[in-house]
Amino acid sequence: MIGLWSALFFVSYKIIQINPNNWKILAITALLFRIVFLFAIPNLSQDFYRFIWDGRMLLEGFNPYLSLPKNWIAQGNIPIEQAQELYNGMGELNGSHYTNYPPVSQFCYGIAALFASKSILGSAIVFRTLIILADVGTFFIGRKLLQSLKLPENRIFWYILNPFILIELTGNLHFESVMVFFLISSLYLLHKGYWYWAAIVLGLSVSVKLIPLLFLPLFFQKITHQNKSISTIQNVIKGIPNLMGFYFIVVLTILLTFAPFLSSQFLVNFSKTISLWFQNFEFNASIYFIIRWVGYQIVGWNVIETAGKVLPLVVITILLGLTFIKTNKSTLQLIEGMLLGICSYYFLSTTVHPWYIAVPLSLCIFTNYKFPVAWSFVIIFSYTAYMSLGFKENLWMVGIEYLIVFGVFILEIYNNFKINTLKPISVED
Repeated sequence: MIGLWSALFFVSYKIIQINPNNWKILAITALLFRIVFLFAIPNLSQDFYRFIWDGRMLLEGFNPYLSLPKNWIAQGNIPIEQAQELYNGMGELNGSHYTNYPPVSQFCYGIAALFASKSILGSAIVFRTLIILADVGTFFIGRKLLQSLKLPENRIFWYILNPFILIELTGNLHFESVMVFFLISSLYLLHKGYWYWAAIVLGLSVSVKLIPLLFLPLFFQKITHQNKSISTIQNVIKGIPNLMGFYFIVVLTILLTFAPFLSSQFLVNFSKTISLWFQNFEFNASIYFIIRWVGYQIVGWNVIETAGKVLPLVVITILLGLTFIKTNKSTLQLIEGMLLGICSYYFLSTTVHPWYIAVPLSLCIFTNYKFPVAWSFVIIFSYTAYMSLGFKENLWMVGIEYLIVFGVFILEIYNNFKINTLKPISVED
């Protein structure tokens, strides 16, 4: 795995180095790298089995949020094909929790069930096709956004040709690709002044994965400071209706996508599953692992339940600081704020799976910060947890990963201060 990862990084780097401005060759290469995975079954992730299960349950008319795979298996009266094989593939842990994948993701799973209701490989091919199409969309929209911001167009290839994206998203079938497509599209629409369409598309991004909810406060200055010829206070006053409209449309879009599944039981099941990520699961964390170690020294046990309640409050405080203290009036400043916000969240999270890095990686191409590119390479160290029988994290490898990430991050912050600017690039949008 590490060999494949390194080989793809080397090949991608050489291709970009040889053809830095020939976007057609780079784009075709990126597409061919994806097509290579088209007929493969993922071997580094079990999640796609749950995707298939949810999609087939949805196609059969069942609400996937209201039942557990393990209960269906226990009852034996299962309404979908290959149920036992899917349950074995997703694992007992996954099968004993309610699904936490939002409605747009569920819609994608349903498409796979529609076209391949009896074939796991067929479902994987449909998933991969949707993910590749999302990446194609990200390429074109991301390139247009770079052009509009007067940034080098070839920066898009640090995302599109990144082996981490190829392996984790295209290869392992994680739908962060679809979320990123909607997120970048929303930023492009907002930059062009279509804040109402940007709000709809941002709502769709949230309905693929919930993580873009973190960005909502950061849009405050961008939405309210549309007129550069008047004072800040006047801008805020005049911009409040637009801001309220923006948030209303985002929330309405999210609610409309959730509407077919809503019930009191859904709210209980969904919130219960989401809370697991903060108070039960641990993987590839950075600051939290230090807190956990300190907790063992002081109280003698794992403090995840307490930390899982406190750390989100710290993240909220950071996001509010980025919203009201940092300048986010231009598109470039907004994207930088989003990058710092999402990375603060991941630095303080108890669980950081490799595919989570897709969002900061997609945002960093519009900034001067490139530490997510380094992170996309060294996050492979987290897979050493699967090298032994069962599962056991190698904390030395996790430590090396974050030593590199934080080292590059701190160096870039220092360099930005050194040139007397915290802005990604001094270009007016």
